[in-house]
Amino acid sequence: MALTAYQQTAEVLRELVREAVLDHEAFEQKVRACELDRCRATCCHDGVYLSQEEAEGLQRLIVDHADTFKDYGLSLPVEPIVSVRGGRSLKTATREADDGELADDYPAHFPKTRCVFLDRQGRCGIQRLAMEQGGEPWFDKPLTCWIHPIVVQPSNRERSRPVVSLVSPENDPQKSGGYPGFASCTHCGRPDEGGKKARQVLAAELEMLGAIAGRDLLGELNAENV
Repeated sequence: MALTAYQQTAEVLRELVREAVLDHEAFEQKVRACELDRCRATCCHDGVYLSQEEAEGLQRLIVDHADTFKDYGLSLPVEPIVSVRGGRSLKTATREADDGELADDYPAHFPKTRCVFLDRQGRCGIQRLAMEQGGEPWFDKPLTCWIHPIVVQPSNRERSRPVVSLVSPENDPQKSGGYPGFASCTHCGRPDEGGKKARQVLAAELEMLGAIAGRDLLGELNAENV
C-alpha cells in the first residue's frame, strides 16, 4: 500500500534518507508534542514549499473535493498554489490571519498569515480529508509539511552524506542577520525542558519517514538507549 500520494517526491526523500547520517544527539533534545490549542498551527503560517508533483496533486485534490473543502469552512483562492522566488519554487498560498487565530506567543518576526488550507481552528483540510476517507493522516500532505520539525539535509561541501536531524536555535538554516529563524521558533521545533525527548515525541513521524526510506529510524534511535 502506498504511504503517500507523491511517489516521485518520496523517491527523492527515500534516496536521501537511505544514505543519511542519523543525528542521535539532536533527537535526545526535549520538545513538546503538537498541541493545536496551544500552538494554533504556527508552523503553517507561511504555507509550505512544494515539488511539482505535490503542486499538481493538490490541484487535483481541490478540484475533486471542492465541496468538501467548502464544508470545512475553507475559502480557497483562485490560485491556492503560487509561484515564488522568481518562478523557481511553488508553495501553498497564504491569507491574512483573523483575530484570535494566532497563538498567544506567536513569534513577532513571523508574518501574521495562515496557509489557505487551515481552517479557523488551525486544522489542516488536507489531513482532515485523508482521515475522513479512511487513509493515513499524511497521505495527501506535502512531505516537508508532515515531517516538521524533522529536517533532511542533503550532502554539501561541509558534509559528505545527508543528515536526518532537528533544527536548533544554533543551526536554524533560516537564521540570518536579525531574523531568528523558522523551525526553531515553532512550538514543536524549539527546545522545551518541560517536554520529552524528540525521538519519543516524533515517533510517528520517524516511523513514517523510515517506512518510506526502508529504514528503521526509530529503532536505530532507541537502540542506543537500551
